[in-house]
Amino acid sequence: MQKKIQSALISVFYKDGLAPIALQLEKLGITIYSTGGTQTFLEELGVKCVPVESLTTYPSILGGRVKTLHPAVFGGILGRRYEPQDLQEMKQYHIPEIDLVIVDLYPFEETLKNTSEEKAIIEKIDIGGPSMIRAAAKNFSDLTVIAAKDDYPLLEKLLITQAGITSIEQRKAFAAKAFEVVMHYDIAISNYFNPLPNQVLRYGENPHQQAAFEGDLTKIFTQLNGKELSYNNLVDTDAAIQLIADFSHYTDAVFAIIKHTNVCGVAARATVKASWEAALSGDPESAFGGVLVCNQPIDAATAEAINEIFFEVLIAPAFEEAALTILKGKKNRILLQLHANELTNSTMRKSILNGTLVQDIDHSNYEKWEEVGGRVATDNEKTNLIFANIICKHLKSNAIALIKNNQLVGKGCGQTSRIDALRQSIEKAKQFNFSLADAVLASDAFFPFDDCVQIAHAAGIEAFIQPGGSVRDKDSIAYCIAQNLVMVITGTRHFKH
Repeated sequence: MQKKIQSALISVFYKDGLAPIALQLEKLGITIYSTGGTQTFLEELGVKCVPVESLTTYPSILGGRVKTLHPAVFGGILGRRYEPQDLQEMKQYHIPEIDLVIVDLYPFEETLKNTSEEKAIIEKIDIGGPSMIRAAAKNFSDLTVIAAKDDYPLLEKLLITQAGITSIEQRKAFAAKAFEVVMHYDIAISNYFNPLPNQVLRYGENPHQQAAFEGDLTKIFTQLNGKELSYNNLVDTDAAIQLIADFSHYTDAVFAIIKHTNVCGVAARATVKASWEAALSGDPESAFGGVLVCNQPIDAATAEAINEIFFEVLIAPAFEEAALTILKGKKNRILLQLHANELTNSTMRKSILNGTLVQDIDHSNYEKWEEVGGRVATDNEKTNLIFANIICKHLKSNAIALIKNNQLVGKGCGQTSRIDALRQSIEKAKQFNFSLADAVLASDAFFPFDDCVQIAHAAGIEAFIQPGGSVRDKDSIAYCIAQNLVMVITGTRHFKH
């Protein structure tokens, strides 16, 4: 459905880029309504315009706070040209049809950057602008709305090449952008009145990068000791808490060691001290300077053992008094008491290019348990496969986790090929003298070829868990059947970048 623009309402804060459009509107004989500084700007260009006050019969009042908030303006924007009743009422009350609305918003965010004076900030909360934009966008079946100067070139081209005639697709596209502009503006205002706690950090990922944390960490944990958490501490602490949350159903003590967001040691045992010792033995070299996390309270015996190595952060749901006395012996050591069930985020965000990626947090383990190998997993193998799948999920892709007796004995992560991740995991196991007999393997994504299962089998692995989904799944499955190996397909990939 095409519409010809015959009248326009223009009210903008920034005038740059407006002149060519105004001149083209006048060239097409389009009636222009305007007010305030925009009217002055247009008249200085030599463009004729009708003062909005001639429609409202009211001047701009209250220091400019009220200019366009009037039925004569909003009726002209919201009136439905396809509704006889609307047209009759517009005629009765002498309300002109408005076909194009060009409005931008007071510079609220720019004002926040330049001043902390509340009065100045409040005065830059636009009322009429968002109202007109929303009204025009709502009535896109009849109106074109331009809410950002970034769209001026497109509007100018439309005026020149289409003589002011617009299609419904064009108007709807402009309306979508307009709602996005208003949404962003409203969020900025809401954030001003409802600020998140902003903790300025010493620096970012590297010393030359500035950084801050926006949020309330006290809802997640209580810091019992140590220096201020750094950017990297917080990133690894998040990885540690996300990992331990996946073991909330475990009755055994689970201890994990995190380094650069990857799990480098983890084990489940009957006691906290035993789980710590098993986790550490998985890779004692990488544990240096790591972030530690446990799902059970830290006792004195475990504290004595942990106290022997250097670590940055220790996270647990509680600490015995004797354990605290031991661990607080080093003033910079960060001790965090984790609150129960306080992770509330359901999505995660990542700034890329000129925008933000948003996705659901990966809270799953496996969608299905489909045994397709040469034999069914034993109870012990199944327990270890489930454990392995959780651990692999918390390693950077491409990732392989080797688990034996609920202990990480080898891992490969952050590799550009799956076979490299596998080789790395086997070498890790060899480095710390672990036999891979009776160990199981988890892969965060499918095996593209059967080479991985062949190499792992040669190293002693007899049970595998992976999401499946490769066009060549049958190759790996066929090998497992021929060699009487366990292969579990989960249907759930766990890429982590």
